[in-house]
Amino acid sequence: MHGLLQSVEAVPDREVYGRVVGVRGLLVEVAGPLSAMAIGGRVSIEGADGRETPCEVLGFQGERALLMPFAPLEGVRRGCRAIVGSAEPGVRPSGAWLGRVVDAMGSAIDGKGPLEQGPLIYPYRNSPPPAHSRRRVGGPLDLGVRSINTFLTCCRGQRMGVFAGSGVGKSVLLAMLARNTQCDVAIIGLIGERGREVQEFLQDDLGEAGLARSIVVVATSDEPALKRRQAAYLTLALAEFFRDQGADVLCMMDSVTRFAMAQREIGLACGEPPTAKGYTPTVFAELPRLLERAGPGAGEGTATGLFTVLVDGDDHNEPVADAVRGILDGHIVMERAIAERGRYPAINVLKSVSRTMPKAAPEEERPHLARARRIMATYSDMEELIRLGAYRAGSSAEVDEAIELHEPLERFLGQGKEEATRLGDAYQQLRSILGVPDTGR
Repeated sequence: MHGLLQSVEAVPDREVYGRVVGVRGLLVEVAGPLSAMAIGGRVSIEGADGRETPCEVLGFQGERALLMPFAPLEGVRRGCRAIVGSAEPGVRPSGAWLGRVVDAMGSAIDGKGPLEQGPLIYPYRNSPPPAHSRRRVGGPLDLGVRSINTFLTCCRGQRMGVFAGSGVGKSVLLAMLARNTQCDVAIIGLIGERGREVQEFLQDDLGEAGLARSIVVVATSDEPALKRRQAAYLTLALAEFFRDQGADVLCMMDSVTRFAMAQREIGLACGEPPTAKGYTPTVFAELPRLLERAGPGAGEGTATGLFTVLVDGDDHNEPVADAVRGILDGHIVMERAIAERGRYPAINVLKSVSRTMPKAAPEEERPHLARARRIMATYSDMEELIRLGAYRAGSSAEVDEAIELHEPLERFLGQGKEEATRLGDAYQQLRSILGVPDTGR
């Protein structure tokens, strides 16, 4: 009934429109009934060839509204009608969307026919749940990747970042998590991806079984900045829908950096002053509003967030990476040097943190995890001396143990993309490496 009321209220009782009076770079200037327009509202421009170009209201200057298009502006000229939309920008998802691929506007792009619309509108730019009404994160979530399951255990409703430079393997890691994580639904946002890689991700990495429980939102790098940003909002809106249905949702986005770049383009076009590395103030205002939408809700459902961050020039302290790291509940650091050694996923466990550790791990496993970390840290400290042959065996029992266990631990941290290791099995393998007797747990 509520959905029907929303539909009735969205029907306009009259048509309100203005006129295009100028195009400046990425912005369209419209004169007309400014009182009928609002920031974030939708306006459709009727082109000379009869096509309609959807736009979003970004601001006002004097007696003109400033719009940015979701599509190319070919065919738009001075004097074209700009029809003001009355409905709140949003999407009507349903369970029938599972297994489908959609664009930033929520339209199917997989050739399988139109999508079945649900009864309720979920706003693209929804507010995060109030802090006082959110439940705490749930129990450990089995991600199927040994290195994360053991040393960086993630809980249901937690938000983690995957920080890596280009070509280090974060997209493959994301695909492993999409296939192997024990969840009800996976919402995957491919923001600013290369067009060539989309089909490869769907067919080779995700596969039919992974796609069957997923919705993939795609906005490739050639699409307008507004559409790339919209795809990120849609990804979170879909995660919120399934979370409100009581499902355990895995919400993944590749990448947050491209969302920030899209917001930077939009901000600069609107005249915002550039700050660190050209990013505008709204970038750092929008990041927490976007990322805080993931996590536990007020009900039984959860939305576990895994967001990749493309670090510029392998600098893990660049502005976007630094801002996102402070917002999320942990960070997984992938390093090029590890990938160059041929160990995938190239996760540097010592530089990565899960803020739910150590409570997320079983109490009886915590001493083993701490010992393994100490061994890896010892080897890392002495690595140059060991490789140069400057360390003499027997000088330190700790270093000798680190050298002995280095290769077994490296094999443990490495994992093929088709391989999955459950949480309990990962703990058992680690105990075996450390020489801890199996008590039959």
